[in-house]
Amino acid sequence: MSYDSLAAQYDRWTREYNGDLPFYVERAREAGGPIVELGVGTGRVAVPTAQAGIAVIGIDSSEGMLAACRRRAEEAGVTHLLDLRLGDIAAPPVQEQTALVTCPYRTMTHLKSDEERRRALEAIHRILVPGGRFTFDVFAPEPGGERDDEEWFTPVPGIEERARWDAKRRAIVLEMRGSDFETTLEWAWVTPEEWRTLLEEAGFEIRACYGWFDLRPAVGPISVFVARRPAAV
Repeated sequence: MSYDSLAAQYDRWTREYNGDLPFYVERAREAGGPIVELGVGTGRVAVPTAQAGIAVIGIDSSEGMLAACRRRAEEAGVTHLLDLRLGDIAAPPVQEQTALVTCPYRTMTHLKSDEERRRALEAIHRILVPGGRFTFDVFAPEPGGERDDEEWFTPVPGIEERARWDAKRRAIVLEMRGSDFETTLEWAWVTPEEWRTLLEEAGFEIRACYGWFDLRPAVGPISVFVARRPAAV
């Protein structure tokens, strides 16, 4: 799986997905900077956060996505508030401790196994100061909601995609192609109950789980978690 080949097209592909921005920017305002954003990508969330005056340490495993993020930050005049680092979200290259770690747009579901998920959660727990919060969103299909796309379809001009639900491996596989790129993305199929267990095993207190970024109850395929590293006694 590689986002490098998708980096030039990523912002067009996700241009309709912005309902999470007010939520994540407000969480950053509450925490104060710097915050850590895992899976920073092209800066879709990090740059608006920096525009709100909050410093962001952004981690991503794709050089291409980080390059696109730097360009976006330059255009917005906020490069001084972004510290971009190449690294794995399961072992983020962060020695600092912060009051907030975020992982927007279902990026935690790129972790393929419980072992990887545990490593990531333990690393996030270490990054947070006592009382600090980890906020992230994930997706899991509702029962009976799985389907394969038999044909390619075009979500935005110039990009075609086709999805496959691999029930045996509990994965969602998305093939994407355009005139100048081709890639395959994969997301793990993990239930909210399983995330709750993993968070608690890593030492987190679950403060809330919403069904969308407007804080509606958690019913449906999207889960927005707010977890907390317990304060020191």
